Amino acid sequence: MTEPVFRFSIEKSSRECLARAGIIHTRAGDVPTPVYMPVGTCGTVKTLSPAEVKELGGSIILGNTYHLYLRPGTEVLDKFGGLHRFMAWDRPMLSDSGGFQVFSMKKLNRISDEGVMFSSHLDGSKHWLTPEESMRIQRSIGAEIMMVFDECCPFPADAATAGSAVERSVRWAGRCRDDHPPMRAGQALFGIVQGSTFPDLRLESLRRTAEIGFEGLAIGGLSVGESKEEMIGILDRLMPEMPKDVPRYLMGVGSPEDLFRGVERGIDMFDCVLATRIARHGSVFTRGGRVDLTALPWRLSEDPIDRSCSCYACRTFSRGYLRHLFKAKEILALRMASLHNLTFLVNMMSEIREAIFQDRFLALKLEFLGGYLNQKEKK
Repeated sequence: MTEPVFRFSIEKSSRECLARAGIIHTRAGDVPTPVYMPVGTCGTVKTLSPAEVKELGGSIILGNTYHLYLRPGTEVLDKFGGLHRFMAWDRPMLSDSGGFQVFSMKKLNRISDEGVMFSSHLDGSKHWLTPEESMRIQRSIGAEIMMVFDECCPFPADAATAGSAVERSVRWAGRCRDDHPPMRAGQALFGIVQGSTFPDLRLESLRRTAEIGFEGLAIGGLSVGESKEEMIGILDRLMPEMPKDVPRYLMGVGSPEDLFRGVERGIDMFDCVLATRIARHGSVFTRGGRVDLTALPWRLSEDPIDRSCSCYACRTFSRGYLRHLFKAKEILALRMASLHNLTFLVNMMSEIREAIFQDRFLALKLEFLGGYLNQKEKK
């Protein structure tokens, strides 16, 4: 009997908390969990080559449906047989649905139960996006994991607005499932739980979305402006009710402290642009907290970014040299800071995974965040 194309196996559940270590098996390879996924918005992880992302340990990346639909477009993606071949990435990939970008626009032309009319940020052209169209675009992208098209509720929102978004998202999730039956073309489909900061709406969204039946479940609409306490409160209500036999994905969350907090509550997958975005402005992760490489005190520093890191930037360059590159506006500065930040998070997740196996996750969390959070960003 052949193994299914997509499968999730739990290798170890923590005795201390809800953390777990597993493997997502896909047609393009295995993804050890918990995992941080670098974001390749337009078919590239900004400033880095696919080979560099692989070398630093990236096992899965994201592609952005909204951006890839507008440019280069599905005609190009179909010609190349999908995004994997187009960008020369042979490991697993996840594509978002485009919903977050569309609903983040300041002005939507039209929204109805059928879909959303929006204007391209590139040229102002009008586009009609429906659940079925999102599925079609994502099949052209060809990612191993696709996401349902959902309505992303603005923050802050009242209960009526959040409830309406839940209703529409559940209906759209059903249409996505109808258009993309389980494992069509070898691609898994994940549902998304919405409900803003209202626990009852979150639980209703979870129940109804899980009933449709998906290969994984994601939590959307967090880290959009709510307080850390509100985000953690929602996770504390949701996670004990989440199905245990599918991957659980916390969308758009990626700071070191939030990764620890999510894993502790049973999250398996994370993504965020934070690591590469702050890197391009000179901010880097270290065991002692974030460091601003552009700051004057590093002008004569011979220290690496982080002595505990083995990335190329830390093995090769000093903080003084990297500060010089940022001040000179050299592209190498952006590349090295991005390389380091992604390496930092990928290595941190490997440490977390190992700690789960050894039932010392909480000790690692205390040790790691004790050093990371007790320091303000160093100037």
